[in-house]
Amino acid sequence: MSELYQSLSPSKWDGKYHLIFVPKYRRKAMFLEIRQYLGPVFHELARQKECQIIEGHLSVDHVHICIEIPPKHAVSSVVGFIQGKSAIAIARRFKGKQRNFEGENFWARGYAVSTVGFEEEEVRRYIREQEASDQSGRF
Repeated sequence: MSELYQSLSPSKWDGKYHLIFVPKYRRKAMFLEIRQYLGPVFHELARQKECQIIEGHLSVDHVHICIEIPPKHAVSSVVGFIQGKSAIAIARRFKGKQRNFEGENFWARGYAVSTVGFEEEEVRRYIREQEASDQSGRF
């Protein structure tokens, strides 16, 4: 049982979450070229917040992520960080902008989150099954 938990002095924890968020207006056309780029970006941003992406899938118009977040970080701050920094990376790479002066937002404002608990394998399987419609979106 102890192998399920991570240690962060002085506590033991297991904080896994299933996140779902969508691009603004659920734009599908732009996702075709951006999807391959976003997987490594998400992993790097999660690492910067001491988090780990366990499973992920970029569908045609939404993102599924199973992520492990330490208790010292609020889920909302990690999601906001990932959405904000990935939007900046997309603007730099695909729109040729070094700065986002117009305040463009790539992601819709909200997101869905659920704790994983002891059903981690079921959540991971669910995320993998999202690939049935698109094989190239897994990261």
